Amino acid sequence: MKKIVLSFLFVWCSFVSIAQESLLQSGPMVGYSDFREALIWVQTTEPASVKIGYFTAGETEKFTKEVQTTVEGDLIAKLFPNEVDYGKTYTYKLYINDQYVPRDYKLTFQTQTLWQFRTDPPNFKIALGSCSFINEKKDDRPKPYGAKYQIFNSILAKNPDLMLWVGDNMYLRTPDFMTETGIRHRYRHTRATPELQALLGSVHHYATWDDHDFGPNDADRSYVNKKLTEQTFNDYWGNLNTNAAGNGGVTQHFAWNDVEFFMLDDRYHRAPNKDPNQDKAYLGTQQLNWLIDALTTSKATFKIVINGGQVVSDVAKFENYAMYPTERAELFKRLHDAKIEGVIFLSGDRHHTEISRLERVGAYPLIDITCSPLTAGTHKPRDEGNTLQVKGKTFYNRNFGIIEVSGKRRERVLVLTIYDSDGTKAFDYTITAQDVRYPRK
Repeated sequence: MKKIVLSFLFVWCSFVSIAQESLLQSGPMVGYSDFREALIWVQTTEPASVKIGYFTAGETEKFTKEVQTTVEGDLIAKLFPNEVDYGKTYTYKLYINDQYVPRDYKLTFQTQTLWQFRTDPPNFKIALGSCSFINEKKDDRPKPYGAKYQIFNSILAKNPDLMLWVGDNMYLRTPDFMTETGIRHRYRHTRATPELQALLGSVHHYATWDDHDFGPNDADRSYVNKKLTEQTFNDYWGNLNTNAAGNGGVTQHFAWNDVEFFMLDDRYHRAPNKDPNQDKAYLGTQQLNWLIDALTTSKATFKIVINGGQVVSDVAKFENYAMYPTERAELFKRLHDAKIEGVIFLSGDRHHTEISRLERVGAYPLIDITCSPLTAGTHKPRDEGNTLQVKGKTFYNRNFGIIEVSGKRRERVLVLTIYDSDGTKAFDYTITAQDVRYPRK
């Protein structure tokens, strides 16, 4: 009799677990990490109660507050484990309607390390990429544009601490642009990509956008639904903050150890590419002023400025910043006038990877690492006219980057390695803290 009861309980528990698993649309995804809390994002298939249990070795499991997902909230739950200690890694579990929902991959998050005034900053790894197109046959062009989704598992295999999504993280399509239903459909479809789920579950994710996750191709400030895409973007990502410049858009700032990240919005305030005025807005005055203020205030070793489009390339086409020459020149001048050290640019958009390097008189060079695409289409090698391109540091297949930051406080080293979809190394590039300082007299 006892065996029959145990067998029944096992079958029943398995049935309940499978039933709750069917309520999971996508996630869980790890969002920001801070000292006293982190964020976990989950989306369900129908209204449900969601919570996270979390623990470290030897600890009793603690739980977040339960969140009820609703149709009005796009069935999204954002959960905040906040009974945590500094500098620890936590295993977590997902519960839907009070039932544990197992995943067949690692679920962890980490808290920031309080190293200041105590030790050298910890070493860490950053993944980066842009241009992630996930096919949906009925909405796509006749020839599929997305491929090699295994890249997400290749990224996870490199064990990054966080990932920077540099824009075009999903592609709105013709049926999507004009309604909130369409916009949210595209975000929901992309986020549920099976190959993506394991990467979401244990790496902290931060994102900005470019034209394709903001609106139509080459979209600018005139896009009528930009407030809808702003809200949808904020719902689907777990960034630490947004609208940092205070005038709309997804501008953000956060720190990880001794590196600070400044994620820009190159769409919300952007004048049309075809505007004939040389002094037309790209970031816009308020965002540019915020960026200079924030960089001036920062004491970070490396100040990584992330923008959807290329900043340093001198090609005045392909939507590069060079098409907005007055504002671009103002940015570079103000960086120099304020003697802001440690600035490195990251960009995407171009569907190939390259490094641009602008030498400056009496100042360190400005370097822009362009990393693209993840799964979207590629083009053949070609000379686009970027005279600042670093020779031998280009790649024209689908790829991602890993940045490793290591070393003592004043001797930090940043090493970028570019990998193809299968995780095979293409090239690397090293920047030391000394390389991005002003010459000392």
